[in-house]
Amino acid sequence: MLYPKPNVPFRSSWLCGRFCVNCSQISSPSLAHNNGVRVNWEEEGLWSNSPRPKQQQRERRAQSREEPQQHQRRSPHSWASRLASLASSDCAAPPVLPAANPGLFSPCFPLCPLGSWLPTLRGSKMMKFRFRRQGTDPQREKIKQELFAFNKTVEHGFPHQPSALAFDPKLQLMAIGTKSGAIKIYGAPGVEFTGLHKDTTAVTQIHFLPGQVSQMIDNCGHKVNMLCLLQGRLLSLLDDNTIHLWELAAGSPREVGGVKKEGVISLQEVDNYSLPGRPGIESCSATRVTVLLLLKSCELLCIGTEGGGVYFLELPHLLPKESQMLLQDQVTQSLPDNYRCGKSLGPVESLQEHPQQTGKILIGYSRGLVVLWDLSTRHADQLFLGKQQLESLIWERSGNLFVSSHNDGGYSVWAVTSGNACNHQPVSSTIPYGPFPCKAINKILWRTTQTGSPVMLYSGGMPRASYGDRHCLTIQQDKEHVTLDFTSRVIDFFTVHKFDDPSALVVLLEEELVVIDLQTPGWPSLPTPYLAPLHSSAITCSCHISSVPSKLWERLINAGKAHPNMLSIFFLFQELLLTGHEDGTVHFWDASGVALTPVYKLSTANVFHTDCDPSDDPQDPSDDPDMQQQEEEWPPFRKVGCFDPYSDDPRLGIQKISLCKYSNKLVVAGTAGQVIVLGLSDEPSDHLVDVSVVDLLQDREGFTWKGHDKLEPRLKPAPFPPGFQPLVLVQCLPPASVTAVALHAEWNLISFGTSHGFGLFDYHRRNAVLARCTLHPNDSLAMEGPLSRVKSLKKSLRQSFRRIRKSRVSGKKRTISTPTSKVQEANAALAEQEEVAPVQRRIEPRSADDSLSGVVRCLCFADTFLRDGTHHGPTLWAGTNSGSVYTYALEVPGVGSGRVCERGGTNESNLCVEAVLGKEIQLMHRAPVVSICVLDGRGKPLPDPYEASQDLAITPDMTSAHSVLIASEEQLKVFSLPKVSAKTKFKLTAHEGCRVRKVALVVFSSTAQEDYNEHTLVCLTNLGDMHLFNIPGLRPQVRYDCIRKEDISGIASCVFTKNGQGFYLISPSEYERFSLSAKVLTEPLCSIQLDRPLDISFQNFAKPSPYSSDFSLTGQTEEVPSTLSSPILDTPLDSPLSCADLTLDSTGELTVEDVRDFLTTVDEAENNLKNIKEEEGRSPGILIN
Repeated sequence: MLYPKPNVPFRSSWLCGRFCVNCSQISSPSLAHNNGVRVNWEEEGLWSNSPRPKQQQRERRAQSREEPQQHQRRSPHSWASRLASLASSDCAAPPVLPAANPGLFSPCFPLCPLGSWLPTLRGSKMMKFRFRRQGTDPQREKIKQELFAFNKTVEHGFPHQPSALAFDPKLQLMAIGTKSGAIKIYGAPGVEFTGLHKDTTAVTQIHFLPGQVSQMIDNCGHKVNMLCLLQGRLLSLLDDNTIHLWELAAGSPREVGGVKKEGVISLQEVDNYSLPGRPGIESCSATRVTVLLLLKSCELLCIGTEGGGVYFLELPHLLPKESQMLLQDQVTQSLPDNYRCGKSLGPVESLQEHPQQTGKILIGYSRGLVVLWDLSTRHADQLFLGKQQLESLIWERSGNLFVSSHNDGGYSVWAVTSGNACNHQPVSSTIPYGPFPCKAINKILWRTTQTGSPVMLYSGGMPRASYGDRHCLTIQQDKEHVTLDFTSRVIDFFTVHKFDDPSALVVLLEEELVVIDLQTPGWPSLPTPYLAPLHSSAITCSCHISSVPSKLWERLINAGKAHPNMLSIFFLFQELLLTGHEDGTVHFWDASGVALTPVYKLSTANVFHTDCDPSDDPQDPSDDPDMQQQEEEWPPFRKVGCFDPYSDDPRLGIQKISLCKYSNKLVVAGTAGQVIVLGLSDEPSDHLVDVSVVDLLQDREGFTWKGHDKLEPRLKPAPFPPGFQPLVLVQCLPPASVTAVALHAEWNLISFGTSHGFGLFDYHRRNAVLARCTLHPNDSLAMEGPLSRVKSLKKSLRQSFRRIRKSRVSGKKRTISTPTSKVQEANAALAEQEEVAPVQRRIEPRSADDSLSGVVRCLCFADTFLRDGTHHGPTLWAGTNSGSVYTYALEVPGVGSGRVCERGGTNESNLCVEAVLGKEIQLMHRAPVVSICVLDGRGKPLPDPYEASQDLAITPDMTSAHSVLIASEEQLKVFSLPKVSAKTKFKLTAHEGCRVRKVALVVFSSTAQEDYNEHTLVCLTNLGDMHLFNIPGLRPQVRYDCIRKEDISGIASCVFTKNGQGFYLISPSEYERFSLSAKVLTEPLCSIQLDRPLDISFQNFAKPSPYSSDFSLTGQTEEVPSTLSSPILDTPLDSPLSCADLTLDSTGELTVEDVRDFLTTVDEAENNLKNIKEEEGRSPGILIN
């Protein structure tokens, strides 16, 4: 081979590659040039035209090792020097092969530059040439864009650590602020707006700006009645003493899933203001904001401070109005001398506007003084000289009375009269739960009703000694008196009312949201369509079920109606999210839309005898006189809410869930080794649950269980409500926590695994089929249970010294320096310089002596080839923490092509399932096996039970050879079946330096072609990133950063769906939903009707800001109000005026670190969803492109 001169173009006949060197059928070993220069490859030692027998080749290789310098073949350095010398000759063109072998010029052989050929000669003895890594395929990159796209779409659940609450009665929107600086606005189910302050500071107060009709001057100087621009805006007060103005603004269009969405709405921050300190006062506490009041005129914002001053800001400018500023000194001058006593009035605790007379406000100071202040005359109309520390104020609707609550647990009613400048005594004063010392009443509401009897609502006021630790809210009307007892602290509350007649009470607690019906006698609680506390008991596991059959969905809805606080909403695509909890319950959530709605709740506690047995309590309190006497005690408590942070028995905790949506069979496994098989029933039942015990140790000696005891099952029939009812209980011994479970309802089999082994159970015949122990002799930690996970000091020291000894021994090894070794080192260095493959990390194999090596990580049923390549049948696969895979061939009566089917004269009812050990696979590095999946002849995953037999999925290919995909923490590997020989693998840890935590096989559909989809392997690593691989080739496709690597609980709680979505916990009460698919998105889309002026621009009323351009304003005219059209169905909200509406569509993205504002779907009702099909150009609430 020749090196051409610089700037000499290569000819098309220049052939380079692996074939032209290794081929032994070239008639002539020489290459000719057009200038007559010929190079004989045989003479140069680079070519041999005669084929060599294998024995002769081995002899030559041995001789070359003994006498490397005398061998006919030149060293790589001699080849390179010879080629370089040949290249220095005057050749005008590259060599051309003779025409005697025209077959070499087939177009299937690639042409490559000579520069890539020379390094290969130097690094390979056998003259094997490598091609450089090819670049990216544009066509494949386009397909990837049509298949994959990462988006964090919505947060499900209750906001973590709420700190503020507000309500807009006109737009019917509720806002919740959190301690992390987030603001979340909720409307109808699916309507959500989210904004995040720049600083992660707690939100202390939120206030909606009401929209009112007022006279404004247009550009021509004419007075017109316009709706105030402040509708759809709110103010937030942060703990750092800053005030922020937010608005729902329309942004620029963007593309989502290949579809252009117009009118994107987001909750944006318009302006902010920080109250400056007073001159001459060093401390800024005097100007620290304590309370905000928005006047109904939308012109002023009143600010109360700790120093007793009241400041005013002009809206929407947020500009201070110095002329209206009211300092405490001005108020003190109007006080009687006997009330002053040289004491400060204290901070401003409450500001309330007069309900009938505009421009008058009540100012309540901490010392107890209440001032009725006239803003127009800047004069105090009346003084109310209270003597008890003030907490809150509230007006009566007529404006003749107001109520003040105090820190001694009492409240007072004051009369407002025009002739009395100073009022020393209230009309009445009451301490509801006295006479003993009581806690403060933090907030009080007075609501008048059409019947004439007002409703009093207040939080706190409990007796300190007896119930000082209770979180209570009291409702009083005439003789009716109820004390709502909550399990978490009351943050705030408001009433939904019309003309002061309350219809509902909404209470924001620290851990949940409670709604009370005030129009129904007894004031019962109402189920909430969203914001249900996912963490009513701590979440321990989760499972997602997609495409739920309509029959199962209806039965779950009917069963859920028997439970309180259950609400169902119709969707086109039913999805279920099942969450297991620490108290032994399983919650079924409707995950079809943006709002996560409770559907059904299953409790497993009544299967066992527990410390707090519900059946031991009397069913009817009226039958127990002691219970009646307890209810008549004061105060009249009523337990409200479903948040219960305490578990009756931690052994009840649910660890694994598996549901077959076609046979309505459910398997739940718990912390104490209990595995319960349940069936769906529409009627209540009282029956005894069958119990089977499976000993996984198999009488193995040397092991003693030191953990908790098993749960004692009931020996008598127990009542079970409609829904999933237990059929059989399988108790594993030792009673360790269940780590894996698998259900095959078509074969009536379940498999379960713990830290000691795994078992196989036939729940139809109530027969234990298999029990296999996977313990290693050194697995002493597995015998201690989850409550005593402490390694012995002796064993830890022994393992540490072993590692040190191994490192010292490996460090003492030295290589002997010889001329041959130096040449090899030089050749290796040259090869490394030209290496194009990525550098892999060296992975040390894990020791077999590690504790918990016998933990079963995954279980899998499959109908595949295990005995031979012609007969397939049921199989069971189990993977452990030590990298071992156990495979069993199952003989199920009436299934497969095994011996069972050949027993024609035997009754199948008398036959039992048999399990025969087929193969054992041990991974080299002993990395824990995370997942096992069998692929059919087309490389596709096998369908779920009943899908193939009932034509619910494509029939798997049983004519070609199957393969099994085994995913460990370090690598992904595909083995052929039945020989179990490696086909392909990808070393994720060696390439990326991460470990696999979660694995799922997902179907991704294309946004461009309706009938095109791909099965893809999705891996979540310990670094929180997602890796996508095609199967069975295991070629990397894309990689996304999803979860923070520090969020260990989020990574551990992640669960995937079959269509490319996923969930993970971002807090104990919130799930983050994300999508890896470019087509399937459960994305928050919604519309909202905002009334905005058309002729008057926002700049006429507010300071210029980058957000002002986002407005499209609509006036109250008869012309077409706006050219924007909503691509989704409009759901009207309550509006005081009927004017031109601006309906905007919004899509958005929400992340943990950087929350972007987004909207959610308005309609989630059945009738609206039916209308979607009839209207073109409109998309459903769930964006499925």
